[in-house]
Parts: sequence; C-alpha cells; structure tokens
Amino acid sequence: MNDQQFEGNIRRICQNDKDGLKNIYEDYCPMIFSAVFDILKNREDAEDVTSEFFIRLWNIADTYRGGRGHRGWLITVARNMAVDYARKKSRELPAGEIREDRQEKSSAEDRVLCKLSLEQALMTLKEEERQIVNLKIMGELTFREIARILKKPPGTVAWRYRTAMEKLKEVRL
Repeated sequence: MNDQQFEGNIRRICQNDKDGLKNIYEDYCPMIFSAVFDILKNREDAEDVTSEFFIRLWNIADTYRGGRGHRGWLITVARNMAVDYARKKSRELPAGEIREDRQEKSSAEDRVLCKLSLEQALMTLKEEERQIVNLKIMGELTFREIARILKKPPGTVAWRYRTAMEKLKEVRL
C-alpha cells in the first residue's frame, strides 16, 4: 500500500467506513505484530496489543498527518503501545508476590532500561534519520522500499541510515 492509498483508507476510517480499517489491517497486521512481538517477546501479549492497535487506529485516524511516511507512523504507534503494555503489566504484579527468579527480574529490568536508553538515543537523531532507522529496523524494509516511501534516492537513504547508525554508536547511554 502506498502513501496515497493509505491516506485514502485513513479518510474512510474518519468517515466511519470500516473497509478502510480492514484494508490497513490486511496489509499491515504482520508488520505491526512483528514490531510489537519484538518488544514484548510473548506471542499472546503481542496478539493482544496488535488487536488493541487496530482499535486505537480507528480512534486516532484523524491525528494522522500525511507526507511523512505512514509505515513509520504505524510502527511508532505500535511500539509505544507495546512499551506501555509492558510497563502496565510489570506494575500489575500482586503486592505480596516475590519473584523467586531474581535473574529473570534483573533481565526484564535490563531490557526496559535498554529500550528506554534506545528511545533516548533515537531522539538525538534528526526526524528523517529516525524515520529511516525505524523503517529499516522495525519495518524490516529495504533501502529501495524506504526510498520509494520517502521519495528519495536509495543511495541517499542508505547514506543517511549509515550516518544515523554512526551517531547512535557515539551516544553514551
């Protein structure tokens, strides 16, 4: 689905036409699930968040602003929902429950801190660099696909991706 088709489907959603949501769901459900699963590492939780994502998309469709690449926007919304879900789930442990496997708890804390640090590092990038990194890593797109989405030459996209990755390596977390 290209940007123009996506924006048409978003307009349909804003007009309460469920076919717009159905079209987006059919094209992007696997990508959204993959982005969410990458964060949550649990199939059932990822399925729940993916389902909630499409409900939220129905409610926030009017906030979409075209011209910036819809895949990056979708992935950003999905990732934020997954992080929120993980935080909420970690707070829902019963008050008296003591985790016997401290290494598991430490590992979970390390993952959350790493993700928070990664988000902070990504914020040091320019918006276009951040979008390219998100599309390449989270969207698992090729440079050619990203170039088509952003309407930039593939060489420029590859160069900006490498530049962004170098910047991320330099950020002290």
